[in-house]
Amino acid sequence: MTPHTLPKFVLPSLLLLALPAMADGTSEDYQRAERFLPGNLRHHVFPADVTPHWVDKSNRFWYRRATAKGGDFVLVDAEQNTVAPAFDQSRLAAALTQALKQNYSPTDLPFHDFDFMDNGKAIRFSLDGVQWTCQLATYECKADDEPQEKPNEVVSPNKRFAAYVSEHNLYLRDLSTGTVLQLTHDGIPSYDYATPLPSLRVMVDQGTEDVKQPAAVFWSPDSKKLVTYRIDSRNSGHFTSLQFVPPDHLRPRTFTYVYPLPGEVLAKAEPIVFDIQSGKRVDVQTPPLELPFQDGPGFEWFADSKSFNYDYDERGYKAKELRVVDAATGEQKVLVREQAEPYVDPGETFFRFVDASQEILWSSERDGWNHLYVYSRKTGQLENQITQGPWVVREISYVDEKNRQVYFLASGREKNEDPYLTHLYRTGFDGKGLQLLTPENANHTVSFSADGKFFVDSYSRVDLPGQSVLRRADNGAELKVLEKADFSELIQANWKFPEPFQGKALDGTTDIYGLIWRPSNFDASKKYPIVEHVYTGPQGFFVPKTIAASLPLQSVAELGFIVVMVDGRGTAGRSRAFHNFSYHNLGGSFDDHVALIKQMAARYPYMDITRVGIFGTSAGGYGSSHAMLVHPEFYKVCVSISGDHDARLDKAWWNEAYQGYPIGDDYVAQSNVTMADRLQGHLLLEHGDIDENVHPVGTMRFVDALMKANKNFDMLLVPNMYHGESGNHALYLVRRRWDYLVEHLLGVTPPTNFEIKEDREPPRPPTPRRRRR
Repeated sequence: MTPHTLPKFVLPSLLLLALPAMADGTSEDYQRAERFLPGNLRHHVFPADVTPHWVDKSNRFWYRRATAKGGDFVLVDAEQNTVAPAFDQSRLAAALTQALKQNYSPTDLPFHDFDFMDNGKAIRFSLDGVQWTCQLATYECKADDEPQEKPNEVVSPNKRFAAYVSEHNLYLRDLSTGTVLQLTHDGIPSYDYATPLPSLRVMVDQGTEDVKQPAAVFWSPDSKKLVTYRIDSRNSGHFTSLQFVPPDHLRPRTFTYVYPLPGEVLAKAEPIVFDIQSGKRVDVQTPPLELPFQDGPGFEWFADSKSFNYDYDERGYKAKELRVVDAATGEQKVLVREQAEPYVDPGETFFRFVDASQEILWSSERDGWNHLYVYSRKTGQLENQITQGPWVVREISYVDEKNRQVYFLASGREKNEDPYLTHLYRTGFDGKGLQLLTPENANHTVSFSADGKFFVDSYSRVDLPGQSVLRRADNGAELKVLEKADFSELIQANWKFPEPFQGKALDGTTDIYGLIWRPSNFDASKKYPIVEHVYTGPQGFFVPKTIAASLPLQSVAELGFIVVMVDGRGTAGRSRAFHNFSYHNLGGSFDDHVALIKQMAARYPYMDITRVGIFGTSAGGYGSSHAMLVHPEFYKVCVSISGDHDARLDKAWWNEAYQGYPIGDDYVAQSNVTMADRLQGHLLLEHGDIDENVHPVGTMRFVDALMKANKNFDMLLVPNMYHGESGNHALYLVRRRWDYLVEHLLGVTPPTNFEIKEDREPPRPPTPRRRRR
């Protein structure tokens, strides 16, 4: 392997970005837009985002620093306040080159993650699916021997047993003797054991509906028990997808999989505990757990191996329960029940066990804002509310059990700031002694050491490059600056930071926030069409708050547009009332977007309010099309990608949570299918044949309705594309999206068949994910 180098088109300095202002939509504009794609900026622009990997229970951590040539691995000792190379990258590259007979560069090693082994004397990493261990004294690198366990087995903590599924039943293999024990005997197709409901992506990747996946078992810490489940999906709804162009077959392939729609019968999971030595089965004393999509439930054992917990959302997310199960008897107890109308948002409700005091920290929007509460684990009774006020707790970052203090990220508390910016705070469980630990006016993300003495704070704003620093947890004092953002090449090339914008919702009183991007060759004497990038899902907010997150949309601005984003009412991160605006009303949030964009144009006359386009993906694909239908006088051009155009044909969990449950008339009224006759502008629909998230049936019904209404539109049904502009055709689709906006908003002919190139990083082995719903 040769050192990773940029294609010739990006090797010249980014000072080339400062081209003279030319006719919008030209080849020069496309070349400049291409250079702003994330892959082409990654060797020239360096946000100071540090992801610390804490070493075991120590106060040491390593991180990977991005450089123009690749990356360096850095080791930090927080206790000693020292920074050094994590290992000798030149010696390691030479060792791998010799071992594998391929060329490796010291600054572009073929892995991004590793583990220290043997008290820091060796490192271990994965390369092409094989585990390698390198001794740091000699830099001798060896591939590990073939492991005893197989890829689809889940090994017990003591490395004695491996659990696996065969013919719909659960088995155990003794790794020391090879003896096999069959734990279940009555598993059948669609009513099987320890088998998560597979997604279409898994089926396509493996080329079969009979996929191989790790057994869904959760071992007790002492390896004496495991908890699993049996899923009955015989009566749940299914979809069939057709892969038109499978890479290894001439004929198309079909895949059928569980995909429940709103209001349909759901698959049900039955939790079961097995005692390993006796083989005894204990059924958890609970009604079957309804599964509103795929995968399966998750369980967490307590350290004593006597009980475990899980959280369960009732149908339509009307309530969330934290449940504890006695592993010996299967007896279940509900510790905390959160019930609310119209729903309990699964993304806003989280918890943390406090072992030392046998308490539970729990978040809730029950007083109108997301705040923390403390419960007794023994009785399940509420002890007190910890935080309160017109601001939002976003995350529990660390719990100091000894001193009964909680560290958390929150937003909206500091005056004269964007209310979405997060800061780190600490307070006692009694709510006293609240202290701000990251005072900079920026968006902060943090990572704590195991003992809670130190944390790494990475912060920036869209208009502030920011830095990553090491801080003391007791007072937030800064110990060392780890990284400072470097945007000098962009700034020298006349690039300007995006501009945050504050205005009013349609009601004239509610503050809402947006962001404005301008091309780097911006000329205030010109008139620029406006392009909105949209996503209105209530599970979050989407206007970027950090400089790194804001960069991707600059490429669209370079084509000759003013690009905007808006978070209107109905999205998260604000009050409960602000959030609830979208319930039964997912199609009603675009009035706020139109209102704010008009306020932007009133302030900046170079924004041409008569030429507005919009694009988005997924809920943004629905939203961009829907905005065209409900505001045809405003939005003139739309590119809709992987849109869920009819909530009746999209996954049960998301729509029942955010559109509403039980299913009401609003599902029909707000469907793009039922409004197709209102289309007036230019519409391009994109959808992948193997979209694993939003089935293309919704887009096809929208297409059918548009044809029945005698409407002109454009469509790309993309082979081998999952959700969003992905796969081998991703850059082609980016170019087609650019072309569509340029042709219909700028009114010029795009460059013919411009071929976009992006220096994307080679794919790395996926990090195994925890099986959680």
